[in-house]
Amino acid sequence: MAKKKQHLLVLSTCQGKIIAKNIANELITNNLAACVQLVPDVQSFFCWAGKIDSSDEILLLIKTTTDCYEELEQKLRSMHPYELPEIIAVSISIGFNEYLSWINDNTK
Repeated sequence: MAKKKQHLLVLSTCQGKIIAKNIANELITNNLAACVQLVPDVQSFFCWAGKIDSSDEILLLIKTTTDCYEELEQKLRSMHPYELPEIIAVSISIGFNEYLSWINDNTK
């Protein structure tokens, strides 16, 4: 019996529309993600290097599968300008079957 693909929503943030678009295009072109949505005007507050900081960022919502995650993470890290990029994967436990099948069809 074939193993059923598990679906993921990967979240990442970056500064700048050009960087975000380049990452999105690379992930789609290499079939590491079926869809990447860019959510502008995210304001992040965080502790970095011992001080409180904030930044205007773009949130990337990346739809993929567990089969693609490792390569997706490597690609994202290689393209990302941050020293410590946010890369968080959340399992999609349930969803519209046709959409989840579309994710399968558009990833490795």
